[in-house]
Amino acid sequence: MDLVHLLREVTLRLDLAGARFAGDNGLHPTDLRALISLLDAARNGAESTPGRLGERLGLNSAGTTALIDRLERLGLIRRVRDTRDRRRVLLEVDERAVTLGRSFFGPLIDRTIALLATFEAGEQAAIRRFLSGVRDAVGEG
Repeated sequence: MDLVHLLREVTLRLDLAGARFAGDNGLHPTDLRALISLLDAARNGAESTPGRLGERLGLNSAGTTALIDRLERLGLIRRVRDTRDRRRVLLEVDERAVTLGRSFFGPLIDRTIALLATFEAGEQAAIRRFLSGVRDAVGEG
């Protein structure tokens, strides 16, 4: 249970850091979750649509539209017409959002990468397996 409690503490601290970032930048915590979701999708080569974003965040259509409108007004994302299907709208994160996030989370990411570098490849594989398993267990809940 020690590892479960430690993971809970890490989750709490990350959540507090995210709330601090959101508050410092006039964002709602859901705005931050949306940006993270869009960045993750882009990193994985997946297209982001309003419907997919809403589904991922557990928002209804009206809530998703309000979220996208807010992020677009702040210049953090943009709606782009799909070149293959002009009826479809894709969401892209603006470089301004990336720069803003990097300015706050960059030092944490750098410290985390430095910490991971102290582990051998087998240990890193075990950490990856554990975190992937926890992610999947939460997804099943």
